[in-house]
Amino acid sequence: MKLISFLPKEAIEASLKETEGGGVLHELARALCRADPALAEEEVFTVLQERERLGSTGIGSGVAIPHGKMPGAKRIVACFGRSLTGVDFQSQDGEPAFLFFALIAPENAAGMHLKVLAKLSRLLKDRSFRDQLMSAKGADEIFEILSKEDDKI
Repeated sequence: MKLISFLPKEAIEASLKETEGGGVLHELARALCRADPALAEEEVFTVLQERERLGSTGIGSGVAIPHGKMPGAKRIVACFGRSLTGVDFQSQDGEPAFLFFALIAPENAAGMHLKVLAKLSRLLKDRSFRDQLMSAKGADEIFEILSKEDDKI
């Protein structure tokens, strides 16, 4: 399973503009809709927001992985967003989040959804990988970094 098969280059937002959690979720919902134009932005936003109400997906170390299962979604899609200033995302470690991977999955894809989340978690434990994503010049370079790491795991 390759992460980039779910996360196309056009779904990378190299410089998120919003500075609060709800705004970031809106930006991520737009990016997910670029990954799959059949998705409706407001529905995606609602799914991400409802998941956050259960508990923050800010896993610490500057990373958040908003995700959810969506009725009507035909396939798993992901996007990436980077905040250069950081966002208070109620992360487990109390620190701001800078790197956001968002994921939408069909309701019947629980197994694959969990596999993608596990792969993301493994990748993001590597400080060097996180540093590379933060210092990348733009979406093309971020995509290259993701592609290279994707081949390793």
